[in-house]
Amino acid sequence: MNTTQHLTTQFQMVLSENKAAMANSSHQWYDSLQRWHLELFLIPASLLTLATLLANPILLACILFSRSLRQETRYLLLANTLAADMLFLSLNLVTVVCNTLGVAMLRVLCELVSAVTAVAYCCAVLTVTLKVVDTYVAVRWPLHYHDLLPPARTRKILVGVWLLAAMYPLSLVIVMEVMEDNAPQRSEVCLILISIGKMGSEMMVGVHIYFTMGAVVCTLLILYCYGRLYWVTKTQGIWQSRYSRARVTLLAHGVLLLLYFSPGLVFTVELVLYQRQEVSQDIRVWINTVNMCMLMLLPRACAPYLYGLWYRDISDTLLAVLHRRRRLSQVTVA
Repeated sequence: MNTTQHLTTQFQMVLSENKAAMANSSHQWYDSLQRWHLELFLIPASLLTLATLLANPILLACILFSRSLRQETRYLLLANTLAADMLFLSLNLVTVVCNTLGVAMLRVLCELVSAVTAVAYCCAVLTVTLKVVDTYVAVRWPLHYHDLLPPARTRKILVGVWLLAAMYPLSLVIVMEVMEDNAPQRSEVCLILISIGKMGSEMMVGVHIYFTMGAVVCTLLILYCYGRLYWVTKTQGIWQSRYSRARVTLLAHGVLLLLYFSPGLVFTVELVLYQRQEVSQDIRVWINTVNMCMLMLLPRACAPYLYGLWYRDISDTLLAVLHRRRRLSQVTVA
């Protein structure tokens, strides 16, 4: 009986320590944000988010309302990327604003917002990787391409991508709710980094494995597809010109892929730094703020304008819609 009471007392002490640690970390994080005036990062974050949210719905509407574009796998993949980016940007901006202004968010709501943000990020990265695979299949087996990746199969693949992206983050939310039952109900700063950092080394190992395995698999798949594409097409002369369309396309997509993957790698570095006591709190705050307000937004701000200008079908559809609206306005005026 005494042993049971002793274990219960120790467990309660651990819960109380975790509760105090989370509250203290959140308060220190907010103090660093205010001391360094990092609320100024709201300006580029808002501008990049606004630029993306203005362009993405237009491209998404062009794809969804055009029967011909809806029948192409590459445009379905692009539409899924745009939708995931819009969800990510909206939730990320809400989180950044609340953290900067010190708006205390309910713990459950904070964890759900963080989980859905992670789902949207992972879904966008997976879909961008699938776009590379789609290009490889189209070039490698052009006669069988529509049989291998018809629109119906592509939609099923996209549903699987969302489920795969949601599996681990939502499971993590359930685990955190069970383990943090005694945690503060509200927090000055909503950061998944703080919540995960207080859950112990075993949970951190799981998060590292999740991000590392995902990054390695996607990177190897992209390198293999692009390597095989170059090997298959190098005898066709499309790579000889320095400014050929193939070279420019590969360069643009390579830079965009790098920008998409970089924030995830930076977040992994953040997890490592958070566990090291010798690292200054200000350094952690700066890295996290730059990552959330700049690095995560750059590829999403570039993607709609790159694809809108580069894909002729989308640009032609946009021009046709603009000409149609201009004619209707002229008829109405007349």
